[in-house]
Amino acid sequence: MSLVAVLVAIDAGVAMRLAVMAVLALLAVGVAFTLQRRRPDPPTAPSYRAPNQLDRQDFVEPGHPILAAVFASTTCNTCPEVWRVVEPMASELVAVERIDVEDRSDLHKRYRIDGVPTTILANAEGVVVQAFFGPVPAGEIDVAITAMREHLDR
Repeated sequence: MSLVAVLVAIDAGVAMRLAVMAVLALLAVGVAFTLQRRRPDPPTAPSYRAPNQLDRQDFVEPGHPILAAVFASTTCNTCPEVWRVVEPMASELVAVERIDVEDRSDLHKRYRIDGVPTTILANAEGVVVQAFFGPVPAGEIDVAITAMREHLDR
């Protein structure tokens, strides 16, 4: 065999290997792209929501014009902090109640409370005026209750 024939044979082998490597690389990129697209979506965070209406007969002192209900749990670390903010709001106008899931799971289920603490302010008809999820700064509760009181005076 001549030297030229040997070089052509070697170049053909190299060319074939390069072609096979290129096809394998394209195949790997295609598989990686497909797997990336098939990856499941990340888990969603809970969608905390408050009910629009409460049956005031489900709560203490249904005759008060304003209800501040704290849906809580005895195992919740944040719940006592929220309760310390809300409890002093009790007055002749404001009924305040803590509803622990361990004691009143029926109310948590009925009103679809997804997480604790959830603080709900409702008027005398049970219409939810404001809801807070998680820690609640005292100033925000004060502002909301003051606005509800002003609405009563009209």
